[in-house]
Amino acid sequence: MAKKGRRPPRRTPHRPPPRRTDRPGRERADFSDQPLLQTLRHALRSAEPVDLLMAVSSLLEATDPRSRDPFAGDEAGGASRTDLIESFLDASYAETTATLMVIRTLVPDELLGARIRRELAARPQPMPPWLRGLDQARIEPEVWFLTHVLGDGDDYLLGARLPSGDAISALVYVDHNMGTVVKDAFVVGVPLDELIARMRSTIDDDQSLTTEDPAGARAIVEQAIDLGARMYPPLTSDTWPACRPLVEWLLRALPAGGTVPERKSWSKRELAQLADDFFASRFGAGLDHPDERDLFESLTWFGTDYVTGDPLTWSPVTVEMLLADWFPRKVVGEPSYLAKLPELVRAYVRYCHDRLGIPPKLTTETLNAVSQWEPEYQRLIRTDRPQGAHALLDRMLAERRGEDFDVVQLERAVGGRLQLQALDDRPLPDEPFEWAGIPEAARPQVEQMLEACDRCADELLDVEHRTAMRRFLSRAAVGDPKAFTRKALPARGAAAIAWVICQANESTDPYGPLTAQALIAWFGLKGSVAQRAEPLLRANGVNPHQMYEGMRLGTPDLLVARRRAALIAARDELLPR
Repeated sequence: MAKKGRRPPRRTPHRPPPRRTDRPGRERADFSDQPLLQTLRHALRSAEPVDLLMAVSSLLEATDPRSRDPFAGDEAGGASRTDLIESFLDASYAETTATLMVIRTLVPDELLGARIRRELAARPQPMPPWLRGLDQARIEPEVWFLTHVLGDGDDYLLGARLPSGDAISALVYVDHNMGTVVKDAFVVGVPLDELIARMRSTIDDDQSLTTEDPAGARAIVEQAIDLGARMYPPLTSDTWPACRPLVEWLLRALPAGGTVPERKSWSKRELAQLADDFFASRFGAGLDHPDERDLFESLTWFGTDYVTGDPLTWSPVTVEMLLADWFPRKVVGEPSYLAKLPELVRAYVRYCHDRLGIPPKLTTETLNAVSQWEPEYQRLIRTDRPQGAHALLDRMLAERRGEDFDVVQLERAVGGRLQLQALDDRPLPDEPFEWAGIPEAARPQVEQMLEACDRCADELLDVEHRTAMRRFLSRAAVGDPKAFTRKALPARGAAAIAWVICQANESTDPYGPLTAQALIAWFGLKGSVAQRAEPLLRANGVNPHQMYEGMRLGTPDLLVARRRAALIAARDELLPR
């Protein structure tokens, strides 16, 4: 996994259902025409326990104070968790009974649990065997740990067995570049050993999959959840933080008492020695000048105080964050001075990778990222831009929740003010796939992804979405052919493309008729495809770390007519004619 998460789609908060009085002295919640009841009914009837568990986890997350917009006033409202649970206690349906049984397990509140038990004792509805034994689930004794040599982040895999024999497993991605926070997670209804086997079949030589101390894993992930919950805008995916209550339940079943490794603190003396070593090496000797020395201090400031905390660890992701965001925003200087940074970064990446013994192919990929983002960096340092605290304030205000049609966001969706003003709502044509520029080595995987995307569009969407997916896939294969020659499931790549296009066009909705989970399930997959989407977005010139406000692809020719019409309406309302 990777990327800074996008802002979740605007959604209507879950509110308690209206009440009716059906016998003297007692009010009873009326769920008869509630969409929420339909969702819970569908999940309860599923053969997969994880469907109901995720449905209830999503409800709990929606009423979690950690999910509250810090800029919203008290009037923003929405049901509190207490309101939600009270409504279930007052409505005796099979769906509410099942929901209360899950809530009793997922919410660590003894008084609430006792109250729910008393209520459930009077409920007559029969429940599936797996649900009756949910509170007796057995956590798997092993926690698995997947990491990459470049250190951008780690996956933690844990699972549980229910007394019924059903199993659930969770994958939690902890991102170090964002400050060691949980950036994505998903829960699937398969045994942990099966999930591990699937992971083994897809990892390469640059990754390692090993067991981890359960207590230590619990401490690390719980802290990463807590730190991530304090971020604004939040890091989100289609399944995170919706699965957070479910993941936290699994974590609480692991042994306590683990410790979180301390982040190394680099002293001034150590950093000075690092600078001397670099500029005395064959990589940096030709750059030993006052400006480069000064820039090097800022470079190591980024490496020690931000991202992984290790100034020797460099990846395509950290290079992108440095050049496309951090340096232009944080470091003040004349363009002639700042323009020297990319060449310094190239030399320093070579030095660090040589010192750490990083495989040459990864060094090449990281250097390619410097070349990819250098034009954007050179443009940024020559434009007026807020810096320091002003940049942070501007970003937070521009990306507040609810501002879906802010002018800046409209421009990001289509590529700029001129493109926004010239926008039309003509349907995308039915056009063939463009193979020009795609290397032969990438073609087998591209062909499989194309076939899957086309079938998905034909069955679930329409011709416009098919054309948009074809264009996105073609550009990705030309922009980064290596992303299509690595060992990877073509179905996951195709699902990632469909997900990106549908997110950009707002073609999926948490409440249906087509949800993101249903879209991904069409490809035979579960969980998140955000990680697989990252290299595809970069190859299309899109920074996946700037997706707070939604999927903004920066070009109108990947947007269907309906989406462009909505943007036009917003443009006409916001911009004077």
